[in-house]
Amino acid sequence: MPIISWLLRPILFISAVIAGWFVSTDAANFGVVQMAVSVLVIAALVGLAAFWEPIALWLRNLIK
Repeated sequence: MPIISWLLRPILFISAVIAGWFVSTDAANFGVVQMAVSVLVIAALVGLAAFWEPIALWLRNLIK
């Protein structure tokens, strides 16, 4: 379980900061908004990992 905690803690921290921009941390629905943002962050990370090669190729061509 500690390994999962190490992986999820930074994602939840980032999502709490992003959710804090839109919803007060004292609001009753802050946890729901934080979890929605964390799902979006995880989906973005998975998408980045899945399409890493085309993205890196596009960036190389963009720099040239």
